[in-house]
Amino acid sequence: MPEITEAQITEAQIAGLVEHFYARIRRDPVLGPVFHSAIGTEWDAHLDKLRRFWSAVMLRSGAYHGDPYTAHLRLPGLTPAMFDAWLGLFEESCRDLFPDATAQAFIDRAQRIARSLRMGLFERLPLRP
Repeated sequence: MPEITEAQITEAQIAGLVEHFYARIRRDPVLGPVFHSAIGTEWDAHLDKLRRFWSAVMLRSGAYHGDPYTAHLRLPGLTPAMFDAWLGLFEESCRDLFPDATAQAFIDRAQRIARSLRMGLFERLPLRP
């Protein structure tokens, strides 16, 4: 599969993915309530933050300056299985919207990010006394 470069991904594609994917998240019976409890009615601001996040990830735009780890650390009831469900919906959304190579570029980045978050949140070594 050919390598996708930043020049082949646009801000419009990122915005479309964020809208499509998070509409699915909001309808999901497991993930929807987690997001609703964390975001409440502030979806517009959250979607804007996510567009900036994915722009920074995929385009190296520098548009995002947050801390995803700390944001996820504060979520009560978050489980490793939820990361798998999130990734499944993300992959489906990417495949719905993009040609294979573009979808795979997003999926590969999402898998690395999820693996890193999951390791930090659930596979930490105990602190030394």
